[in-house]
Amino acid sequence: MDKNKKITAAIFSINSDLTNRIISKLNEIELFDKIVVVSKNELEFNSPFLIRSDHPFSSEAIKKVIEKTSTSYLLLIAGSKYVELTNDAVNNFIFEAGKTKAGWIYSDFFEKQNGKLVLHKLIDYQIGSVRDDFDFGNCFMVKMDVAKDYLEELYSAKNDLRYSSLYDLRLTISRHSSAVRISKPLYSVWINDESTAKEKIFDYVDPKNREVQIEMEQVTTHHLKKINAYINPASKKSVRIENKFSCEASVVIPVKNRLNTIGDAINSALRQKTKFNFNIIVVDNHSEDGTTELIRNKLFEDKRVIHIVPERTDLGIGGCWNEAIFHPECGKFSVQLDSDDLYSDENTLQKIVDKFYEENCAMVIGSYKLTDFNLNEIPPGIIDHREWTDENGHNNALRINGLGAPRAFYTPIITEIKFPNVSYGEDYSVGLAISRQFKVGRIYEPVYLCRRWEGNTDASLSLERQNSNNFYKDSLRTKEILLRQEINRNN
Repeated sequence: MDKNKKITAAIFSINSDLTNRIISKLNEIELFDKIVVVSKNELEFNSPFLIRSDHPFSSEAIKKVIEKTSTSYLLLIAGSKYVELTNDAVNNFIFEAGKTKAGWIYSDFFEKQNGKLVLHKLIDYQIGSVRDDFDFGNCFMVKMDVAKDYLEELYSAKNDLRYSSLYDLRLTISRHSSAVRISKPLYSVWINDESTAKEKIFDYVDPKNREVQIEMEQVTTHHLKKINAYINPASKKSVRIENKFSCEASVVIPVKNRLNTIGDAINSALRQKTKFNFNIIVVDNHSEDGTTELIRNKLFEDKRVIHIVPERTDLGIGGCWNEAIFHPECGKFSVQLDSDDLYSDENTLQKIVDKFYEENCAMVIGSYKLTDFNLNEIPPGIIDHREWTDENGHNNALRINGLGAPRAFYTPIITEIKFPNVSYGEDYSVGLAISRQFKVGRIYEPVYLCRRWEGNTDASLSLERQNSNNFYKDSLRTKEILLRQEINRNN
């Protein structure tokens, strides 16, 4: 075969035995000019193209991979699972790359597990797909002239990174070319572990990953500056807190069919000890399991409980929040309490309101402890989002998937912004909008208990639902980035 039509493969090795199996399979494919392996271990195949590195995604490793690539395209393979590629699959990658002129090409794939073949669809890339955990599958192709032309623009060109250089390369390529998904499966991945997305959802806030997160934030910030979407912290405003409200704070609880937990949530709010008056606005989204009757009983027991049943029947969680914040009895501060969850003690509400006055902020975000239904702590335990900083939290927010809980809002600001009428990402949407403009206060001690159980809305999500959720949040980031670019152009 003409050497000019061949490509290079690079495997980021996690397991030597697995890598040896992948190499054995790739050697059957005539389209590969060479196979580069990044590994901290010696391999069975004594290849001159072995790059020894304790950190496969370090600046040094990625630069060496690029240096060893003399072909037009580089196929990157994540070596965490066994990947089956064919000559036709590689030809498809090359064809799509040539047709679209994309700098980064990825495809859907099949998962093989327990003798079953399951289609694993991915989602399309967009401007807002800047999160570091975007799923490209286990194989993706890079157009090398784009990668090499902009090497000096990498954050890692001037900084030694240990974990995030591949992420850096992807963002850099996206600034000058497109990232294209091939919406058909081109390869197969063998699944033989029990890890799930649910177990990994909090990886980015696990303290053991703090060093990784710091690097990822630096890369993201560099990218936002390059695309003119970085917001200078000096531009953020404090709020002047007014005293025109008859009620200081409202605990807002949207609920639908949570008979097993809503009573605990309301009692948790009623137990709060404060120096001010507060109420509890429960927005009952047409429950059918006895939740409505339970709330009515609470209303008779304590006049601080306000029970709203919206006229509309098409409301998501965001729409229910809008019902609460526009209610005439809503307090100066609107404070979240999910119908599954509890405040950690009787002082949570006071701590949140105090933070508003201490920092004149438009939003306060606390920290929480993950528990099971019976309030036993479960890993990773406390979620405090210490990756947030006053200086850069509002920019780093575009990289991560959530801002923390409980969330509380200065009501005049949140009624201006309003929630989107959805049941996923509504909190993230308003968090991005508020943090772009205003100071956000943080409480880093746990003031909230987040119960994980089979009834949670984010428990055991299907791949289709995960993809839908991720695409929606990416679309929020896209909208936010375009808005920030417009703000910066006009300043």
